[in-house]
Amino acid sequence: MRLVVARFTHAAALAARTSAASRCGNRELCCLSVAAVRRVWSRSRISWQMRMKNPPGGASWAAFIRANTELLPPPLAPEIRLHLAAESLPIWQKTEDELGEINVPPPYWAFAWAGGQALARYILDTPSLVVGKTVLDLGAGSGLQAIAAVKAGAARVLAADIDQIALVACGLNAAANGTAFEVTAKDLLAGNMADGFDVVLVGDLFYERQLAERVLALVDRAVDAGSDVLIGDPQRNYFPKDRFTEVARYEVPVTRELEDALIKRTAVWRAGRASG
Repeated sequence: MRLVVARFTHAAALAARTSAASRCGNRELCCLSVAAVRRVWSRSRISWQMRMKNPPGGASWAAFIRANTELLPPPLAPEIRLHLAAESLPIWQKTEDELGEINVPPPYWAFAWAGGQALARYILDTPSLVVGKTVLDLGAGSGLQAIAAVKAGAARVLAADIDQIALVACGLNAAANGTAFEVTAKDLLAGNMADGFDVVLVGDLFYERQLAERVLALVDRAVDAGSDVLIGDPQRNYFPKDRFTEVARYEVPVTRELEDALIKRTAVWRAGRASG
């Protein structure tokens, strides 16, 4: 198997710089480092292409996930448990050291990002949004939003992520919560979705310009098709605030190893032509 992505040793080094900046209280340096880490990672996430001959078995990836994470509740959705990294730097380094030969994407799935937590909380508190409906979790990562949608009564949930290890994590996390949903590695940002969905969930995907543009194009297509599009985002660098309507706001506990504060002010937004 060969995955065409950038290796992310540089990202790990930047992450170390971020962690040090957080501990010493240098907020400006911390902000710059976080942005740099996510830029390095996001380039690989957008551009990777799979050319598989003998891919590692899902069991191998599942074993890696179990060995390097703990079942932990996201702070804003404690009724859910996820396989999460207790510390950020070790999982980044181990992903490269142990799986680097196949150039896997960075382990976004090992963290409960602020936007995803806010979106999951909103769904759990407002089940009428998804009950009996079909739901797409775009860029699913850990599957947090998909799990929340199932728990809230969605009729069908599809978790989409181009990282196949993330989809293995989704399966493990679904099982840990007594839930089940479909997964796909298809790049839904590349064109029209084969299936229409009543609800589309977008958690924390506006951190890089090219990715943000592609996500926004899908959001527009989904809105035109009649989907209710909900976005969880702490207003990352490329978040188009003027395009969406805020429907809920949360104070999300996060780690200073990945963010510029211990609490990330995060909102849930609704997309629609009326708000643009």
